[in-house]
Amino acid sequence: MRAPATPSLTSGLLTDVGRQRQGGVNQDAALALDLPQGGLYAVADGMGGHAAGELAANLALDALSQHYLDGRGAPPHRLAQAVQAANLAVLRHAVGEYVGMGTTLLAALIDRGAVLIAHVGDSRAYLLRGGELHRLTEDHSWVAEQVRLGHMTEAEARDHQWRSVVSNALGGEERVRLELHGLPTQPGDRLLLCSDGLSSVVTDQELCAILARPLPPDTITRLLVNAANDGGGPDNITALIVDIHRDARLPGYALPPRREDGPMYVDVLLTTQRGNSLMTYLLLMIAYFTLLGIMLVPERRSLIGLLGTSLLLVLLIGQRLTQRRRTQHPLGAPAATLGVPAPASPRESVSQPR
Repeated sequence: MRAPATPSLTSGLLTDVGRQRQGGVNQDAALALDLPQGGLYAVADGMGGHAAGELAANLALDALSQHYLDGRGAPPHRLAQAVQAANLAVLRHAVGEYVGMGTTLLAALIDRGAVLIAHVGDSRAYLLRGGELHRLTEDHSWVAEQVRLGHMTEAEARDHQWRSVVSNALGGEERVRLELHGLPTQPGDRLLLCSDGLSSVVTDQELCAILARPLPPDTITRLLVNAANDGGGPDNITALIVDIHRDARLPGYALPPRREDGPMYVDVLLTTQRGNSLMTYLLLMIAYFTLLGIMLVPERRSLIGLLGTSLLLVLLIGQRLTQRRRTQHPLGAPAATLGVPAPASPRESVSQPR
């Protein structure tokens, strides 16, 4: 009897109200959706009052999953469109008693051997690889901008009174601003998506130490939530972990590179993703003039066709090599490593939330 094949992905998620939120309402929500060649995972952190925040987070995740499943085109394009649909779903419900509601949205689409990250707000994505923890997102907040400009340290930002004030969220305007980028995955990768109820309390070094433990995702999410509650639990806490077990080939489309200029309006981003670039126009121009030359000079069609095809192949190979170089080292410096001593470790017992 043959043993069952190892699944390519395993995941676990846990959301908890925390210890200081009045009324016991959890404005966080999470999504884990299996797909034929991967999965769609997301975390939303609602805002605008208890009922409004809870509604916004769930509206966003419902719209995200439905529009991605119903969408067409390459996954980066579908994911960006799904985020825009989630934005409109929140915006259209922000009337009457729900005026001013919004939510962050962080989505990770695993497609074969790659992960695409779509990000709005201050929820965070991390990747643990080879004992190093890498942050895959930058917070869209005033405090984070001050840190990037060098006006504030990470430690100061963690305790700042405006640390929870986001500068970008779903439901604020018709066109959403988002970041979208992708990177290849490797067997052994562990992906964490979390709300700021975890990342603002538990340091990157502590996250690294917990995530590196050889335990299943469900157990690790419990340890992370316990750690945030041990740190005071000032906000709702959500942790979603995805473990990647098997190698897979990269998808056929180009992975969007990580940009340094912050979120972009969705229509601008989609135009970029459609490939309206100098290279695309050049390829189309070569193909057009090759066909035109074959029609106008039929006696030289073999030579013209060979030259045009050769030039197209050279440009396509050069483009693919450039894309491959971009994806060889997409992570940059780690936020934390196992080789650095961590502060006193959080409670590691797996207990039920209060």
